[in-house]
Amino acid sequence: MAESPKIAYVFPGQGSQKVGMGKSLCSRYPSAQKVFEEADTALGFSLSQLCFQGPEEELIKTINVQPAILVTSIACLRATREASDNNLPTPYFVAGHSLGEYTALVAANVIRSSDAAILVRERGRLMYEAGLKNPGSMLAIIGLDEKIVENICLESKTEISNINCPGQIVISGATDALAEASKLARAKGARIISLKVSGAFHSALMEPITAEFNKVL
Repeated sequence: MAESPKIAYVFPGQGSQKVGMGKSLCSRYPSAQKVFEEADTALGFSLSQLCFQGPEEELIKTINVQPAILVTSIACLRATREASDNNLPTPYFVAGHSLGEYTALVAANVIRSSDAAILVRERGRLMYEAGLKNPGSMLAIIGLDEKIVENICLESKTEISNINCPGQIVISGATDALAEASKLARAKGARIISLKVSGAFHSALMEPITAEFNKVL
């Protein structure tokens, strides 16, 4: 007998948001609507309205977008289960990209979605404050080998923060350091994409918030 295929659930991180996300799901699936209602109650404000109607400038703030993406992702999962009459295959494992790791914990029944929404909103607040204290950002370097990017980071005092795939590497660092890294990478023929984030996430510049976030956990 053939072995059943192994299925994984992988959840997105920041950058996948869009005004209107989750709205059609809630209009069709009560299970998705319940996820948003529970999050609204837990957070003390209408996250659902922010997701469905915006404005975009509020949605993209890290303190808002982190719970927004998590809740929408779980709503998608619950709606898919409802549409399959609860016959959705059990995943072999769950995973996520950065913020998506918290969504994966919800999918694995480790924490409740409402508790996770509170947790990642606080995570977003702390990350935003860290960005104010240590201004920085992130950029994607496309078209260079990892070793070359490592050398650029050493020279510019930046850090590799994500290796998305061969030839697409994200780095983080202080604003001036990233400008130098961008200059060095372009000189080697790379294409540069600046990410729309409020800080140098996944870097040492986020370390000052570690102790306070541990208290939240």
